[in-house]
Amino acid sequence: MIVAIDPEIAARVAQYRRRTVAERDGLRAALADAVSHQRRALTHVLTENVGTAFGVEHGFAAIRDVDEFRAAVPIRDYDALAPWIHRAADGESHVLTADDPVVFFMSSGSTGDNKKIPITRSFMRHSFFPFYYAAWANFAEHFPRVLERDDTTLNLKHDPVPRLATTASGRPHAGASQVDFGAAFGEHLAAEPGTRAPWSTLSAEVWTEHQWDRSYARLRLAVESDLRCVIGINPAMVAALPYQLAQWLPRIVKDLHDGTLDGRPFGAANRARAAELERLAAYHGTLLPAHVWPNMELIFCWTTGLASLYLPRLRESFGPRVTVLPAPVAASEGPVAVALDRHATAGSLIVPAALYEFVPADEDLRPDSATLLMEELAEGQEYHVVFTHVGGLYRHAVGDVVRVVDRVAGVPRVEYAGRRNLSDVAGERLRESHVVRALRTALDRTGLEVVNATCRPIRGSYEFAVASFTDWGADEVGALTTALDAALSGIADGYRAARAGGRLDAAKLHVVGAERFAEDWHHRVAQGVRPAQVKDRVFQRDDASWERLLSPL
Repeated sequence: MIVAIDPEIAARVAQYRRRTVAERDGLRAALADAVSHQRRALTHVLTENVGTAFGVEHGFAAIRDVDEFRAAVPIRDYDALAPWIHRAADGESHVLTADDPVVFFMSSGSTGDNKKIPITRSFMRHSFFPFYYAAWANFAEHFPRVLERDDTTLNLKHDPVPRLATTASGRPHAGASQVDFGAAFGEHLAAEPGTRAPWSTLSAEVWTEHQWDRSYARLRLAVESDLRCVIGINPAMVAALPYQLAQWLPRIVKDLHDGTLDGRPFGAANRARAAELERLAAYHGTLLPAHVWPNMELIFCWTTGLASLYLPRLRESFGPRVTVLPAPVAASEGPVAVALDRHATAGSLIVPAALYEFVPADEDLRPDSATLLMEELAEGQEYHVVFTHVGGLYRHAVGDVVRVVDRVAGVPRVEYAGRRNLSDVAGERLRESHVVRALRTALDRTGLEVVNATCRPIRGSYEFAVASFTDWGADEVGALTTALDAALSGIADGYRAARAGGRLDAAKLHVVGAERFAEDWHHRVAQGVRPAQVKDRVFQRDDASWERLLSPL
């Protein structure tokens, strides 16, 4: 059956396509003159913010090039920049930027406290919106049916709230997905796919403070539509969806049958859909996204890290012809790279958006670390990312490590390799990427597959909790354990030395139930953590989560 496209939506989609493709093409064109764009990015930062408190203190007026900038401004993480940020959040003008922040993006900090990332109009115009629109160009160009209706995309990261939290000065303090870019910055076209769906903004009588119940409400409404796309950015959110469908099926069916939402009157009863879902679950023995939405085409999320281990099987649960596109390498603090084609994992540096510097990942990141510019990077190597942009983050160590995959027009194309977290109890200096690569190597050698994994140092060795995709025999578990320990020794020099020196025993492996990671994810969401912030953990440092993962079935 051919469904007519709403003319108003068609006009909006055409405009959206023109904007996203134009921004993508503009970033592609910038690659041909990338070094000049990097120089201009620094010049723009210095000239626009020369009169700020930060600019005066660090002598912006006398800085002529990147070497002088490096000498004048130390590398800082969020905590080191916090004194200036807090002054701006309290209402003081011209602290970090010439134009005052409009909002402060919320981002989870290493201590669990929510960061306040200052967001100015100049930053949004010069650094944010070009990469942000470009990130959606593949949707408009290659998956047009995803945009033809407002209810074809389930955007899991979109989580508007009736009232935003504020800073001491009254400016909004919220997650980027909770900010209305049209109202705040005049960019009404910037609404992401799925943000106009019936379930995207819950009405006052439905909305609840509880993240768990909001997740259920959106899923209950989405099962009545013909979804073609799921946006998660954080892949753990996408991985939780099949588990949610299975767990909530009786509740969903009852609500559909009765015309209710969590037992309260809501819309018209849809008994035909309720019966269909029951039949599908009975026939297949479970209810997967592919059964509920057989026309699914696209998943949009990060595709590296631990997700690289489970995404192939996860994609199958959404349908045989589903494509997974990588979300940008970016944080609330600023953008790093965006896919300008359909590469499965990597994106090109966004050369007009910021000045990018890099420190080899094997080195500790210090305020005076020597840095490399983009043209000095080596393919296959990993680096700490340090960026400077007009939004007031100067030589900011965002905490991410990237791997250079290749070059496009001479510009590095990078993928996210993990956070800069180190696990170092016996001189092993393990990074997240070491663990993920070792898991990948060991799984490839044994032919096994996992649903998810995590590890932690316990009693002089590393113990892994691994959820298997299928049942494994004792000999297979032993072979994987041996292969994993060998892979860690082969990838991380510090681990090999610690093992050889007797400071670390061989790795140990705990095989846990396939749903254990989804159960832990839901537990954390039920405790009130925003789903977008509940991410896969390479290094498990939460004792309660570790015990839940290892608890008897």
